[in-house]
Amino acid sequence: MARRNQNGSERTRLLTILAAVAIAVLLFSGWIKMRNTVVAVRAEMVARQNIASVISTNGKIEPVNNFEAHAPAPATVKRVFVKEGDHVKAGQLLVQLDDAQARADAAKALAQLRAAEADMQAVKSGGTNEEVLTTKADLSKAQAERDDAQRNLEAVQHLQQQGAASPAEVDAAKSRLQKADADAQLLQSKLTGRYSSPEVQRVQANAEQARAAYAAAQDLLKNSNIHAPFAGTVYQLPVKAGSYVQGGELLVQVADLERMQVRAFVDEPEIGRLAKDQKVEIRWDAIPGRVWEGMLTRVPSVVTTVGTRTVGETTTLIDNFDRKLLPNVNVNVSIITARHMDALTVSREAVHDIEGKRYVYEIANNKVQPQQVQTGISSLTRVEITSGVSEGMQVALGAMNSQPLHGGMEVKVVER
Repeated sequence: MARRNQNGSERTRLLTILAAVAIAVLLFSGWIKMRNTVVAVRAEMVARQNIASVISTNGKIEPVNNFEAHAPAPATVKRVFVKEGDHVKAGQLLVQLDDAQARADAAKALAQLRAAEADMQAVKSGGTNEEVLTTKADLSKAQAERDDAQRNLEAVQHLQQQGAASPAEVDAAKSRLQKADADAQLLQSKLTGRYSSPEVQRVQANAEQARAAYAAAQDLLKNSNIHAPFAGTVYQLPVKAGSYVQGGELLVQVADLERMQVRAFVDEPEIGRLAKDQKVEIRWDAIPGRVWEGMLTRVPSVVTTVGTRTVGETTTLIDNFDRKLLPNVNVNVSIITARHMDALTVSREAVHDIEGKRYVYEIANNKVQPQQVQTGISSLTRVEITSGVSEGMQVALGAMNSQPLHGGMEVKVVER
């Protein structure tokens, strides 16, 4: 019984070994077959062409010279003199608001200002004109009384020296002079210092407040009639005659549409490639095939977060003489950071990164061989090769069956 079990174990072990050998043979033969199989590849020739390094993003069109008017206060739109799309001249009246309340407010503010200015004049001169005249007359009388009291005191003192006047009479003369002098000084202070410092400050504050109120009323009255500050095109007019608007509500927008600005955001990793005066191409989906060209006028000085992106803001000036580009539309922006003419280039997929170096696979004698290359700028589809290849060299783009390329692989070009 034990011998029978031993024979069965040996038989199982033998079968396992034979199966492993068979699998190894099959794998080896498959590898040999693979090595000897000609792989179909796509290929192209190294060619000279112009290449540009481009940063692509989206942007929004804005007028460079823009004017927008808002209602200075709640009011009714009295008249509208233009319509959207009209070209207007500098100074032309665009919209008129009902200014009855503004006129009433201006008149009230003017009256308050004049009263405040009168108070200021009174403070400076020591009172109203009538008060000043009365005080001056009283001061003259007080000064005359003081002079008379002074002469009387001197006369009584002289009589006392002769024994003709008593000390009591001298004291009475002195008291009279002191009272007269005090009365004169009081009246003099009414002319020069009648008002205390807090009273003066209060009058000055009232005057300043009245001036500010009048200026605001005048500004409100002025802004009730909207004029174009420069020649341009009316591109937004959300109101009509008879409509009621709240304070701050948009009335009209005018812009010079022949000179526009594109505001665009560039992702943080690309910001280092930007420089002022780089060429920019603008495309608008509404007019396919049309390209507007401009120059980069502002590069990012800070980065901000917009949604999930960390970006920097750029601006570009463009000419729009036919006024086809409209304010606030979204456009496609291509910033050309570098452009090389007549450069050796290959498709992006022909370049392979291996252990920190870049290679292309040259096809020669129906085999591929890796060639280390140095690259320059790149576009969306092409890469500039600065060394390692020559014009007309055939390079592989990739195997048709997605098999990785390696040196010595036999290939057959089936697509260029």
